[in-house]
Amino acid sequence: MALIAAASAAFRHSLEVGSNWVLAILVVGIPLYGYLKGVKVYEAFVEGAKEGFQVAVRIIPFLVAVLSAVGAFRAAGAMDGLAHLLGPVTSRIGLPPEVLPMAIVRPLSGGGSLGILGSILAAPGLGPDSYAGRLASVLQGSTETTFYVLSVYCGAAGIVRYRHSLVAGLCADASGLIATVIIARLLWG
Repeated sequence: MALIAAASAAFRHSLEVGSNWVLAILVVGIPLYGYLKGVKVYEAFVEGAKEGFQVAVRIIPFLVAVLSAVGAFRAAGAMDGLAHLLGPVTSRIGLPPEVLPMAIVRPLSGGGSLGILGSILAAPGLGPDSYAGRLASVLQGSTETTFYVLSVYCGAAGIVRYRHSLVAGLCADASGLIATVIIARLLWG
């Protein structure tokens, strides 16, 4: 048993050292590669940062609109009402009522779903080791903020016809939700 623990500790230490070296190689290697190719690295970095700031300024109105809509939906109690209404049905398939608000908010807002995840993990009787906590954690990483991405980035780029992207994104979110429930039930259910 002591041999396994020592091997595990050595492996973990090797991973930590290796990840530090990979990070250092990337931070030094990319600018060095650009320099060797004749790219003015600092000027390219500054130009990219300037463009990133301009994009951030363009997406602010869309970001405010999405976050305001999600906040109003939650503050009005509509989220709790919907979870109360659908909870008995979804709990039969492995999606507890505590996680249902997160499944609804996740396609709209990453910050909102992260706040719901935090409340699930901090709730007495639930926590990170509960089925609901584990399911919500996997769900957070298995789905995307589809409406947020479409409204902010397509809005900033001036794209107004994205209905096929919306359908594809929502199908991907539904697939992620279904896979999350199946995997969580197999592992912890």
